[in-house]
Amino acid sequence: MTNALLLGLGLLGAAPAFAQNAPTRPDSVATLPYRASRTKTNDLVHTKLDVRFDYAKRQLLGKEWITLQPHGYPTDSLRLDAKGMDIKSVTMLDKDVAKTLTFGYDGEQLNIKLDKTYAPGQAYTVYLEYVAKPDELKVKGSAAITDAKGLYFINPDSSVAGKPRQIWTQGETEASSAWFPTIDSPNQKTTQEIAMTVPARYVTLSNGRLDTQKNNADGTRTDTWKMELPHSPYLFMMAVGDFKITKETWRGKEVNYYLEPKYAPFAKQIFGNTPEMLEFFSTKLGVEYPWNKYSQIVVRDYVSGAMENTSATLHGEFLQKDAREALDAEYDRGESVIAHELFHQWFGDYVTAESWSNLTVNESFADFSEALWAEHKYGQEAGDAHAYQNMRNYLRSPRDAQKNLVRFHYADKEDMFDLVSYQKGGQILNMLRNYLGEEVFFKGLQKYLTDNKFNNGEAHQLRLAMEAVSGQDLNWFFNQWYFGAGHPVVTIDYNYDQLNKQQLVTIKQTQPGQVFELPMAIDVYQNGKPVRHRVTMTQATQTFRLPAASKPELVNVDADKVLLWQKKDNKPFSEFAYQYRTAPRYVDRREAVAAAAQLPTDAAARQLLLTALSDKSELMRRAALSSLKLDDKSVAKSASLVIRKQLAQEKNNNNRAALLQALAVINDKKDEKTFVKALNSQSYAVQGAALEGLAAVQPKQALARAKALEPGAKGDISAAIANVYATAGDASTWPYVRDQFDAAGPQGKFQMLESLVGLMARLDDATVLREGVDRLQKTAIQYKQYGAAQPILGMLEKVKQSKPADQQATVQAAEDAIKAAL
Repeated sequence: MTNALLLGLGLLGAAPAFAQNAPTRPDSVATLPYRASRTKTNDLVHTKLDVRFDYAKRQLLGKEWITLQPHGYPTDSLRLDAKGMDIKSVTMLDKDVAKTLTFGYDGEQLNIKLDKTYAPGQAYTVYLEYVAKPDELKVKGSAAITDAKGLYFINPDSSVAGKPRQIWTQGETEASSAWFPTIDSPNQKTTQEIAMTVPARYVTLSNGRLDTQKNNADGTRTDTWKMELPHSPYLFMMAVGDFKITKETWRGKEVNYYLEPKYAPFAKQIFGNTPEMLEFFSTKLGVEYPWNKYSQIVVRDYVSGAMENTSATLHGEFLQKDAREALDAEYDRGESVIAHELFHQWFGDYVTAESWSNLTVNESFADFSEALWAEHKYGQEAGDAHAYQNMRNYLRSPRDAQKNLVRFHYADKEDMFDLVSYQKGGQILNMLRNYLGEEVFFKGLQKYLTDNKFNNGEAHQLRLAMEAVSGQDLNWFFNQWYFGAGHPVVTIDYNYDQLNKQQLVTIKQTQPGQVFELPMAIDVYQNGKPVRHRVTMTQATQTFRLPAASKPELVNVDADKVLLWQKKDNKPFSEFAYQYRTAPRYVDRREAVAAAAQLPTDAAARQLLLTALSDKSELMRRAALSSLKLDDKSVAKSASLVIRKQLAQEKNNNNRAALLQALAVINDKKDEKTFVKALNSQSYAVQGAALEGLAAVQPKQALARAKALEPGAKGDISAAIANVYATAGDASTWPYVRDQFDAAGPQGKFQMLESLVGLMARLDDATVLREGVDRLQKTAIQYKQYGAAQPILGMLEKVKQSKPADQQATVQAAEDAIKAAL
């Protein structure tokens, strides 16, 4: 699964490369309840469903034939998860003889008394009739998956004009049991058959193959889908709606893309790399894609980012882009998600985490695959850049340093879907890959997948597979990274010993708790050439003595740039500048840019940032631009010419937009023509930045252009229009800003906060104030764990100070509610 908020919020921006805050370890972690794996009394064998949908009542009318067998001991009872259903009947089927069974049901679990005692391995089939009522469920989701009712009716009464009528499901973590009774645990595996009866005009999708289609006399059609290989219940899926299917093949298997008809012409633009991904991952892993087809579908109002249902991935609508929107598409908000969910078909579906405590063997691998695919498709720099940003996102969250990667103590299973299971775990795999070497690492993955196919895995199985192929004991690695918490926080100091011709490198770990064992490469540069030294840090403070005939131009610690650590690297800036010019990797240059950003008034640092504006990496160019302190007149003066020059040659639309935004900050009227010209761009990002730039130098002209651009505005241009209205609009522009905010996803909402606050503070209008305050309060509370609350409290305080006493109470009530939620 792709976490919607990690994707949507981008964690509120990039991290500095040299964070120094040490993680803390609260005593409360150990007091959380121990989460045991689900005991296996009965094993699922086969699940057959016959379902129909009542759109008006938002209900599913279900029949189920569920085949099971006792696991280790004889049993005369069966417990199924079944959330919020009406259970009509429960029957034992024995050689076509039906026996009514007695059962108890509490709205969560169905406890069935079997007709006799069954021995381990002795199969039996229970037939149930039921009604699933997901909209009546009292359930809560999580930050990762915002709802848990399992089955979703989208616009079922067609009351929202222009919005499609859809049905789809979301099973992870344990919400499949909201639409069919099952043993809803990841350590269960079952084959399946689902017959869906739907209005004949609609398309259906489920796991496995479409076996039959039958037209019915009442205008419906029954599609039967069969999944002949076992998988876990949370990976079951259904989707129903008006979708157009674009078909491709890979190694004789169907590869299909389900999109709303208006987006179907762009299917290959969105998903076109999927066959190549299938080939690359199959070859790299040494295990061919295991399922008989691969489908991807985009739905409305999805409750997360995307979900790796076996053979049928479901994506949120952020992935659906027309030709203009695609001009601004970024790897980490589209293609990386496609790679992530596809890799899950091996890590998560083929071999499934034995329990949510071991979620790392699902999500960490999917996170790792994003950089792996970028590296293959777009080069080492692209892979390194993606992995670096994911790692920095984890390091920006001190509270996540308190958590083990494999976590047997947690408050709620949904809490496992966090920066630790995803980003930290992905970087840990990257470290293991570097330590073992490419060939051995991927042979280890092949063995892990082969040994545990159609079954479950834990970090222990991963360790044993890696040990088997490498011949090494890896307990030290797994104990500190998988079964421990935190990460190293280090300072690095340097000294050259002229007498002994040695370069001294002293590394000090300052984090509380364990000392990490850290194998690493150190490159010592002399006469422009590096000499590599392999060392292993095993002590809290350790000095490495490296031969060097003269004082090196650069000592590059962790030269492969794979270590998961926070570091304060105490080398002079001149060496960072040398590192930028000479060292080979993306992260080498990124660290130098980050170092320059810490010295905003230093001439050499400023020059490095200006040089980096034309770096070969588009992400580096953007990082350098964002590091320039353009509100400093001397910096703005020296940077403006370079920014204008780079704008003239920049090919990346998001970078062009950033350059235009930089010129808006510089606020020189000579750029008016540049802004006006850029308003004709087909890129929404460029067009939006141009409008904001024009607003900086010619506000009245920008207001007129904003109103002209309103019809058909999307994405960045919508946000830019809202920003113009925030500074120059009147009360008549509020509905546009409000409605755009309501329609935006998490990232869009954060981009629009300043616009919302700007209008609220500037206008003397009670309706604007009330509606704006309500939205700020809701956003702060909904995304509080991602750091949203404190900035929004500051915004509310700014609004409050601009209002008369009789209106301040409205703002104060919202502030109090947010503080209470914190």
